[in-house]
Amino acid sequence: MAAAFNTTDPVNGGNHRSAPLILLAVFATIFVLEWAQPVFIPLVLALVVSYALSPLVDRLERVSVPRGISAAVLLLAIVVGAGWAAWSLRDEAGTVIDTLPEAVQKFKDAASRELAGTGKAIERVQRAAEVIERVTAEGGADKPPPGVTPVQIQKPRLDIREYLVTSLAGGAAVIGAGLIVLFLAFFLLASGDAFRRKWVQLSGPRLAKRRITVQVMDEIQAQIQRYLGVQVLTSVIVGVLSGLAFWAIGLENAAVWGVAAGVLNMVPYLGAIVTIAGTALVAFFQFGTVSMALAVGSISLVINSLEGYWLTPWMSGRASRMNNVVVFGGLLFWGWLWGGWGLILGLPVMMVIKAICDHVEDLKPVGEFMGE
Repeated sequence: MAAAFNTTDPVNGGNHRSAPLILLAVFATIFVLEWAQPVFIPLVLALVVSYALSPLVDRLERVSVPRGISAAVLLLAIVVGAGWAAWSLRDEAGTVIDTLPEAVQKFKDAASRELAGTGKAIERVQRAAEVIERVTAEGGADKPPPGVTPVQIQKPRLDIREYLVTSLAGGAAVIGAGLIVLFLAFFLLASGDAFRRKWVQLSGPRLAKRRITVQVMDEIQAQIQRYLGVQVLTSVIVGVLSGLAFWAIGLENAAVWGVAAGVLNMVPYLGAIVTIAGTALVAFFQFGTVSMALAVGSISLVINSLEGYWLTPWMSGRASRMNNVVVFGGLLFWGWLWGGWGLILGLPVMMVIKAICDHVEDLKPVGEFMGE
């Protein structure tokens, strides 16, 4: 009996003492990730980009193309391609922005028609408010007492210089973060297996630990590359099918909404919801009928459902899939921690965590829990 409650027992007591330390380590890690997110987010983005492009750089290296040159050319091609796509769609995007005031007015008109049936109650409340306001005005409530200086509150005028400075500062911050990601990705791609060898050396002198480290790194690379390949391909398919369907049904600026559907497909769950709701709202603004809004929203729903429940699982393979509850909960956590970037990077980070847990003996239950 005494031995059962001995806190110095290496089996029982050690676990009890290590639990608070583990919790403290977890909370400290979360705090550091949130506090240093300007550092971690570009680093994770650069790692994801390097994992995506490393197969192409490896193939070019086999045909005697230096890694630095091939990495620079590929990154430059991505930047130029993204810029060209944005430039080619500038007119359609400008048209969408210009039609926003008209769309808001249509929404107000439709809301007024829907509320016509309940207008009597609102009118009674309005008349009561007018009576109260008239009685208050007649009582002289708007006149200041003798000896009190009246004060008039004026709204501050728009300072165009301050607005331009703020906009330029925000744009410079985005460009600076993009350059950091590009440079980090370039250095990671150009270095080849240098960091991989360093991690293996740091794992310890024992051959077993080094073998586990190599297996974990291979698994991480394979999982990330498979995930990125599937995401890019499915996003292109969703974007093309959505654009063609919107064009066939007569939706204005169908190309812009197709591109938006493809880009939002990169965000699990939330991207599909935003696409369905957004396209339905746009259709309602354009056609002015609920039936057309439901039709366009149903098109987005069907396309995203086929992609999410059939195409992506079929292309990903069972080995790389995770529990939907874990994925959704993890996305909530990373979205809370890193905002919009957390929604995009949360799944790759969880895949890295699962790959580590699957190959570390003490963490295998966690990997099993995260799996499908």
